Amino acid sequence: MAGTLTAVTRENFRDLVASGTVLVDVWGPDCQPCIAMMPDVERLEAELEDLTVIALEAPTARRLCMELRVMGLPAFLLFRDGEEIGRLAGPDVTASALVDWLDGAMSGPESKSEEQK
Repeated sequence: MAGTLTAVTRENFRDLVASGTVLVDVWGPDCQPCIAMMPDVERLEAELEDLTVIALEAPTARRLCMELRVMGLPAFLLFRDGEEIGRLAGPDVTASALVDWLDGAMSGPESKSEEQK
């Protein structure tokens, strides 16, 4: 279901986030908000030239999700040159909230994290 996004595994994760700005879309096939947002996430990948978007299927990468401290889905983790600089998570995340959060997180030097409730 990850569509056109590059699929993440525990083995390739560090290499995929090592350089540039990378958005990790942590999703699950039983997560309806994740499935609903997939077309919007794929559109972001196509529209934002300076952003790489990769998909991490949580049920198949539980250990990696534990290492990343992912507590709920959907979750979006933003990395710059291998370092996490922000995250947005929760069942109420919308496409517009994701875009607004990304705009702020990518433009500012500080880490921006937000938990949607």
